[in-house]
Amino acid sequence: MKLTAIKGVSEKREQQFNKLGVYSLEDLVRHFPRDYCDLTSVTLVRNAYHNEIILTSCEVLQIEFNRHAKRPYVKALCQQSGSIFSAIWFNQPYVATTLKLGEYLFYGRVQNRYGMGGTMINPTFEPLDKNYNLKGIVPVYSLSGTLTQKVIRSAISQALYKINLTSVIPKEVQKKYELGDLCEAYFKLHAPKSKEDIKKASARIALEEYFILISAFKLIKGDGQEARLNDYSVTAEEVRAFTSRFPFEFTDGQKAAVTEIYKNLKSPQKMNRLIQGDVGSGKTAVALTGIYAALKSGYQAAMLAPTEVLAKQNYLLMQKYLPDYNVAFLSGSTGAVEKRAVKKGLADGTINAVCGTHAVIQSDVAFKNLSFVVCDEQHRFGVAQRSSLSQKGEGCDVLIMSATPIPRTLSLIFYGDLDITTIKDKPRSRQDISTAIIPESKYASMLKYVESEAALGKQTYFVCPKIEGDDEGTVMSVTELYEELQQKMPKVKFALLHGKMKDKQKEQVMQEFKDKKYDCLVSTTVIEVGVDVPSATIMIIYNAERFGLSQLHQLRGRVGRGKEKSYCFLLMGSDTQMAKERLAVIKNNTDGFKIAEMDLEMRGSGDFMGTRQSGRILTEIKNLKFPTSVIFTAKALSDEAFSGRYNINELCKIALKKYESLKDVVLN
Repeated sequence: MKLTAIKGVSEKREQQFNKLGVYSLEDLVRHFPRDYCDLTSVTLVRNAYHNEIILTSCEVLQIEFNRHAKRPYVKALCQQSGSIFSAIWFNQPYVATTLKLGEYLFYGRVQNRYGMGGTMINPTFEPLDKNYNLKGIVPVYSLSGTLTQKVIRSAISQALYKINLTSVIPKEVQKKYELGDLCEAYFKLHAPKSKEDIKKASARIALEEYFILISAFKLIKGDGQEARLNDYSVTAEEVRAFTSRFPFEFTDGQKAAVTEIYKNLKSPQKMNRLIQGDVGSGKTAVALTGIYAALKSGYQAAMLAPTEVLAKQNYLLMQKYLPDYNVAFLSGSTGAVEKRAVKKGLADGTINAVCGTHAVIQSDVAFKNLSFVVCDEQHRFGVAQRSSLSQKGEGCDVLIMSATPIPRTLSLIFYGDLDITTIKDKPRSRQDISTAIIPESKYASMLKYVESEAALGKQTYFVCPKIEGDDEGTVMSVTELYEELQQKMPKVKFALLHGKMKDKQKEQVMQEFKDKKYDCLVSTTVIEVGVDVPSATIMIIYNAERFGLSQLHQLRGRVGRGKEKSYCFLLMGSDTQMAKERLAVIKNNTDGFKIAEMDLEMRGSGDFMGTRQSGRILTEIKNLKFPTSVIFTAKALSDEAFSGRYNINELCKIALKKYESLKDVVLN
């Protein structure tokens, strides 16, 4: 049903909803609250922490609209409990006509850096005297354009009565597991009477969503096993001898991974294995062992990496540890003559292994007898890209690697068709990285420390969450930071790196930083992928509370790759209790898998599900907070539904329709 079926939603307003990803009444009721206001608890602006989001009541005394400023703004002078504060809205000129003099409820972020009374930035507002909707616990939604909280609440309230919210879980299974009513859960989530209502409703809706998703995976994946076509003649003794080529003894985790891969290669089914390990756990050494097994057995191997720097890094390792074989490098920047030679060598078999970027999967690259494929940093590739490489050989064994720790809960679901190897220990040579949360009062001292370390030849990463700043002034852009640091530390050589730069530029900057032409690299999260710079010993992350914990752990892993002691400094743009608790997890933990589980508990699964290759998988429920046990329960319910005792025709129809995009992801 179209959105215009809702009273108060015009075609123009429908376009604003579309910008939020809301196109139908079903989408509307699934536009879940990003937060809740407890209207029994109103905070004074002067008592709020810097960057704290609060609900407050006040009287608007004066309104000013400056349309000629670089960033047009509306500013209101407000009074509450005998004190004055201001509220300001950037790039929202409509506020000048909708906001009037009088009493209001404001909800938004407070800038109170120096305890001077505070300013509210871009708050949402509703008249206090007409505040019929704002009673008890009130949902707060993401907005777009001219949409207000009042408009969205009204639209959702109407939509809840117009659509069918029946569960697709078989009734017998619902009864057996004593599940609550799904329709009631939606009503309670959007109009809760207590915090307990929110908790139970979130869990019930999340259970339904995961049940449908897991069922879709079951339907699309099928059995998934394929018979082995390639016969590996390499012996276990030869594999063990190869591992002794490395200048370190393999950890127990690496040894177990090598054993699992060897057993795979000797089994009746072809290998399709995910190897995940924390930063520095030695996954590449394990992958090279698998490549050796293929080459020793007379086959070819290929290793795919997302960037030229990482591909070249892997190529040099391949050359070092596989000197008996002819290995080649292939990327977009490889010269035409060399490209032709590499392609010819791969086709006639005189080149045994190739390491490269997307250039390896081009249609004109052919292999004589490719049997073993490695995909490094697998989350950076679409599944179709990985598939196009493995299809260049007959029955290729595939090893995909990930340094992004995946919570056990989610790996059971999303990688259920893969054998999963987890390397939990780190090489003994790797040092723990000391992590500290830096208050604003210590910022200047931290920069002096960076300057002194640069004089000693050590390098530093400065990481920003965004290429551009935000209207609230809480996030500095990477270019602003780059310019500011150059002014504050004129003796230090800085480089700039961000996602809007061309690939060739990014590769050049990263290589020059690795070659120590720069002391510091100011960057966005494009440095997250595993480039090895041993002399980088300091990682500084701005607005650290805006990153997921697993991402912070990944960024921290860019340092500590050499012999020198390394440090990670976290700078907070918000000092709310939640921000402090989340960053304390990073400060006090070094186990990436434990951090991933805690991240899942603290902020839900939406961010884990927003994968590049699968589009919007459950991103709409990322605001729901629920225990991870819900995912296990959903898996159990799906197993029960598919046991053959129930009619699941409707479930199959809905699951396949809703997650149709998964076919391209899973079947490849």
